[in-house]
Amino acid sequence: MEVFRGYSRENFIRDVGAGLTVGVVALSLCIGLGISSGVSPTAGLYTGIIGGFLVSALGGSRVQIGGPAGAFVGLVALIVAQYGLPNLLLCTMMAGVILFVMGALRLGNLIKFIPHPVTTGFTCGIAITIFMTQVRPFLGLQLENEPAEFLPKIAALAAALPTLHWPTLALGAVSIGILVFWPKRWSRVPGSIVAVLLGTVAVAVFHLPTETIGSRFGGIPRGLPTLAWPEFDLQHLSQLIRPAFTIALLGAIESLLSAVVADGLIDDRHDSNQELMAQGAANFVAPLFGGIPVTGVIARTATNIRGGARTPVAGIVHAIFLLLVLLVAAPLAKDIPLAVLAAVLAVVALRMGEWEEFALLHRKPSGDVAVFLATFGLTVVFDLTVAVEVGMVLAAFAFIKRVADTTQVHAMTGEQVAQGGQGHEPVKDVPPGVIVYRVFGALLFGSAEKLDRIIRRSGGETKVVILHMAAVTAMDATALNRIESMHAKMKRHHEHLILSGPHTQPYFMLERAGFFDALGRENVCADLESAVARARELLAKPAIHRT
Repeated sequence: MEVFRGYSRENFIRDVGAGLTVGVVALSLCIGLGISSGVSPTAGLYTGIIGGFLVSALGGSRVQIGGPAGAFVGLVALIVAQYGLPNLLLCTMMAGVILFVMGALRLGNLIKFIPHPVTTGFTCGIAITIFMTQVRPFLGLQLENEPAEFLPKIAALAAALPTLHWPTLALGAVSIGILVFWPKRWSRVPGSIVAVLLGTVAVAVFHLPTETIGSRFGGIPRGLPTLAWPEFDLQHLSQLIRPAFTIALLGAIESLLSAVVADGLIDDRHDSNQELMAQGAANFVAPLFGGIPVTGVIARTATNIRGGARTPVAGIVHAIFLLLVLLVAAPLAKDIPLAVLAAVLAVVALRMGEWEEFALLHRKPSGDVAVFLATFGLTVVFDLTVAVEVGMVLAAFAFIKRVADTTQVHAMTGEQVAQGGQGHEPVKDVPPGVIVYRVFGALLFGSAEKLDRIIRRSGGETKVVILHMAAVTAMDATALNRIESMHAKMKRHHEHLILSGPHTQPYFMLERAGFFDALGRENVCADLESAVARARELLAKPAIHRT
């Protein structure tokens, strides 16, 4: 309700204008995305109406537009093919619960930890998936049962190429021309609506023998969506958990990225947790009316902003417009040719892919390149669930390796200690039998093995090891275990370990683990100078008393 403070008639007029504009754009996209997802065009419209209303009314962004998204096309089609429509509805509701819980637990900021190569990889993969779903209607191929999987789909499309329908191809090609060149001259009227209107008129006037919504789906029924709890198969419930989490994760990423883009365009700051709860509510409610997964969509949100939107009223108007179309003009949609919708979605797919990433691969670290290509390839060939899981695991390994590479353990001679620098003050007269190791970076499980070299090198003439930790930013349980092992080995050989300069997180971790008591608190020194002084004291003691 905060947006209505000082809400004016001018704001209302701008919101209504923007809502109608984005509603016109969303109309063809909702229908096309519903068809491409393996469900009915009606399901796409229901998603835009209910999801769009709830995202705008409850969301954390002033101008976010919610509805069906191209990001879900391949995943939704695969779930429908494997488990059926009722289980898709249940899976979407489960994702809604997950999203709501994420927002309620204030996990919205965790999305920023999704690595860039993962997001760009599956975005490009999704674009290819959407494009491939449009090949059959764009070419007018005769293919009754089109496989959902990529490789079987390629084989089926290739086998069906002899049935190519030239009038359908011509209609699709003209539609792409309109979509590409129309906005360059007349940007106020969306090119997608122009293409749909002209394509529908052409089919009606010239009686083109091409597939339409009416011939394929029997048209779009006029009337309000009805509330019904979906029937589902309980034996598939456990199998739906993974795709439900994938829908939730993808929806969270897509909606929050869209909200961030919107913030930059209107100089605002969205509430990520509120946005996730709104997305959760939308994904739980929409399937009760036959809808599919909902998320915030960047293209429609940007259209909303360019149309002059100021508040969520614009998004609500967009949902009301779609509802009015469903109630009043639904019968007219039966003449919309599928080739035109295929052209619209093909252009959307090509524009959503971040293709410049391929040209920049040679400039990026090999770990990031591997993550990007693996996520992209798995999204295209298998499915988004596998792609995200593998991509995140590979990104984690790349991160661990990067951290390990930046962590350094250097032995310093007495002369180097006396010269100072490199994170320590100059200390003279380091006695024989004392060796100083300077540790720099984070001591995590990927880099803790570097402490093993200290354990291997201790012995011989070395009587005291000083571990200078002033430059250690963080450590974990594995590093703690290595330090404990080092201390135990040195104790067995009547040698001493001194810690120099541990602070913040490493200090408190060692304290909580009780290591300071085991080591002896007198062997934990604030700086290198006091550590060397402590080493002199230990060396001055008779060997029989050393511990």
